[in-house]
Amino acid sequence: MVYTIDMLMDLIHKGDKQYDYALISAAYQMADAAHAGQLRKSGDPYITHPVAVAYILVEMGMDTETICAALLHDVVEDTNIKLEQIQKQFGAGVALLVDGVTKINKLTLPTKEAEQTENVRKMLMAMSKDIRVIIIKLADRLHNMRTLKFRKPSKQLEISLETMEIYAPIAHRLGIRAVKEELEDISLFYLDPIAYHEIDDILDQHKGDRINYIEYIKMQIKARLADYHIEPYVEGRVKSHYGIYRKVYMAGRSFDEVFDIFAVRIIVNSVVECYNILGIIHDIFTPIPNRFKDYISMPKANMYQSLHTTVIAKEGVPFEVQIRTWDMHYTAEYGIAAHWKYKLGISGKDKLEERLAWIRKIIEEQQDDSANLISNIKNDIGAEEVFLLTPKGDVKTLPVGSTTVDFAYAIHSAVGNHMIGAKVDGRIVPIDTVVQTGQIVEIITSNTPGRGPSRDWLKFVKTSEARNKIRAWFKKERRDENIVEGKAELEREFKRNSIYLPEDQMQEFLLGIAKRQNYDVLDDFYAAIGYGGVSLSKIIPRIKDDYFKLIKRDADKIPELTTTQSFGKTDSGVIVENIENCLVKFAQCCNPLPGDSIIGFITRGHGVSVHKRDCVNVIASMKDPSQIDRWINVHWAQTDQTNYRAVLNLLSIARQGIVADVTVLLANMKVPVYEISAKELKNGNTEIIMTISVGGTAQLNTIIQRLQKIEGMISVERTGK
Repeated sequence: MVYTIDMLMDLIHKGDKQYDYALISAAYQMADAAHAGQLRKSGDPYITHPVAVAYILVEMGMDTETICAALLHDVVEDTNIKLEQIQKQFGAGVALLVDGVTKINKLTLPTKEAEQTENVRKMLMAMSKDIRVIIIKLADRLHNMRTLKFRKPSKQLEISLETMEIYAPIAHRLGIRAVKEELEDISLFYLDPIAYHEIDDILDQHKGDRINYIEYIKMQIKARLADYHIEPYVEGRVKSHYGIYRKVYMAGRSFDEVFDIFAVRIIVNSVVECYNILGIIHDIFTPIPNRFKDYISMPKANMYQSLHTTVIAKEGVPFEVQIRTWDMHYTAEYGIAAHWKYKLGISGKDKLEERLAWIRKIIEEQQDDSANLISNIKNDIGAEEVFLLTPKGDVKTLPVGSTTVDFAYAIHSAVGNHMIGAKVDGRIVPIDTVVQTGQIVEIITSNTPGRGPSRDWLKFVKTSEARNKIRAWFKKERRDENIVEGKAELEREFKRNSIYLPEDQMQEFLLGIAKRQNYDVLDDFYAAIGYGGVSLSKIIPRIKDDYFKLIKRDADKIPELTTTQSFGKTDSGVIVENIENCLVKFAQCCNPLPGDSIIGFITRGHGVSVHKRDCVNVIASMKDPSQIDRWINVHWAQTDQTNYRAVLNLLSIARQGIVADVTVLLANMKVPVYEISAKELKNGNTEIIMTISVGGTAQLNTIIQRLQKIEGMISVERTGK
């Protein structure tokens, strides 16, 4: 749909909310003039986008300033309009909103990951000043997702993944259900189209029967409630595509095991009526054990409140019933936007501040864990929740999968730091026990001087709050231990990536890395690695690039050995100086292939070992006068042999089927695979290491180019390169 100003003004006039029509009209005129001649990817005039964003915000019930800012949200970034002009004509409020959205959009950094992290940080900062900034940004992203079909496939995947990981969780945390579900469904359409269409087909197959059955259930409920002189509003709803996807594809259930594919929602006027109706529902239908949730007495972190119960009708069909008041319904549908749409809680500013406290909490936590900001948002904001009780009856909300250690740190830093054990429902349990909704959790502490958390806790805690508080303790209390641990971790990572240098050169190399991370002293750098302030998984790609550049520079300095005699050919496909039929082996440290510049090393009793000339071991050995005479010239011979082994390191986004796509591609190219393994990294990506058979560098480069085109592939590297 292409939105016009007439459609926007018509929607505004139809509602009962008061708007400043003249100011909105003036904002449109400025935006229309500023964007004149600009087109969207769809070919539509660019002005249709800000109008569409404003239209979505009017549907959400946002105020005049927000609508004006939506119309103007791209003019400072994309046109000659200055922020001062907006402030002068529309006021400081509109200017603040436009500035907030502009600062999020205009960032450009060297890597996509760094850019994304900084965008999210700026978004959180803007939200802390005025929550309307992110509501505009969500509406902006929603319209961009609706028109995503006009972007190229690679951008569709990139934008959909970002939406699923960042924007949908934020919409969920703000309680804006309709926006959250539409963002998730559109993202799923591009990220896993096969699963999306399967769900679509299943829902379409029985759509008529389902609608009729929902109407039948609604009639039964209304008839019984009429006997009690209760006249509620009753409606049916079908679970979103992504909601079904999570339970069927991600949780491994069959479609028939998802009991809440459709639900009946009952809306009444008071909390007392909610609980009364719950009893009546359980009298009409048979409740399924352990399928009742009371979100009224224990609201979700996004302030969602409702009673949920799953029941079975006489026909044997299970379905969910949701019971709530009208105020709860407005909050469930519009979340924080209900503050403007229905003036919920508007009489108390403190209530709104309380609902937004989580934003400031994230900002404080990310100062010590900025590298993991995106994953923290996915874990803490996007996750489903469990509701736990302290022995005194206080309710604590944590993401699903949280442990007793997460619970301890949710109470207070001191409780977590002095924790020595835990009880769940009165029984002592291991501290890595995953807690469940409704459990009473008691933390056992000790005041013994010097006690503190264990590094092992970082391996199983779920929340970023717990992780950051543990790291903060180690940063403050265990510097010497951090240095030792950080140095050992760096050495392990260097060994895994075959990064070797002479001692003096290594110190200079490490100091350069440390200074890039803003540490002038190596011990400070080691300590940061030790307590988790520096994530090696984030910086190792840059380290490897610098290392290979250094090795290549040193390799260029190695002179060709003087050839004084003839060359002899071996069965290996390599010609060795003045030696006939000698044993030749290929060094595993660099895995040379036909096409590489090579050199040979005379081993004691094992013939000649062939290395790439830029191999780190060659460079180090050439600096040793006692070893230099053992190096010998070798060259590739013209041979039909194709059985050379090459090791590739692949990095991709974590998605189902990525390994299968790799193996199918290689099979289609008739490339033998000797070995393949895959593992998930801490940053959520997938690393695949495989050994293949190739005829030389030309074929290998073709394979690498083909692998890089696989959906979700980030990089493909030859090890030892």
